[in-house]
Amino acid sequence: MASPVLKQGFFVVLVLTLSVFQMVSASDPDILTDFVVPQNVTPDGNFFTFTGLRAVLPLDAPSAFKLTKVSQAEFPALDGQSVSIAVLEYSALSLNPLHTHPRASELLFLIHGSLEVGLVDTTGKLFTQTLQAGDMFIFPKGLVHYQYNANATDYAVAISAFGSANAGTVSLPTTLFSTNINSRVLAKSFKTTVPTIHTLKRGLKPPMA
Repeated sequence: MASPVLKQGFFVVLVLTLSVFQMVSASDPDILTDFVVPQNVTPDGNFFTFTGLRAVLPLDAPSAFKLTKVSQAEFPALDGQSVSIAVLEYSALSLNPLHTHPRASELLFLIHGSLEVGLVDTTGKLFTQTLQAGDMFIFPKGLVHYQYNANATDYAVAISAFGSANAGTVSLPTTLFSTNINSRVLAKSFKTTVPTIHTLKRGLKPPMA
């Protein structure tokens, strides 16, 4: 079970991460009204409230990597507000695979455990860091990055804030090997063999029920 301090700190972190990204310029276009309301919706206090994260608490050890997003799709009041968040739960030795966010930077705040993180810039330089609870790390917009819980006995929990209501996520393994890109094209791109590409593609297929 998560400690009371961790549970209380969860809400403090939410306020902190949202506040930080309200102060930076974001990639969403400016709106000409205070907020954007979907058609046929009369806003009240409920419109500005999101309760979906109640299911995340208490923060017990997850059985696998789990991502809970709060973007415009989940919380329509975020439309035009240039902010969204995600709660990331990492079981022992779990990975958030290589990916990018094309429309926003990501500010990650680790609130439990430890994480190995890394990003690659447009010159091909790799930047890595080992994070402990209480650390923050910025993943610049559009750059390839990952997070890995290298601890074999403890889980990790982080909260990420994005400077967009729709940051978007492009998973490199899925995009490259699960979208029917011609295997010969991939083999030439990676300077390997077609059978090797086929092996990678089979590894990403979901198991049969």
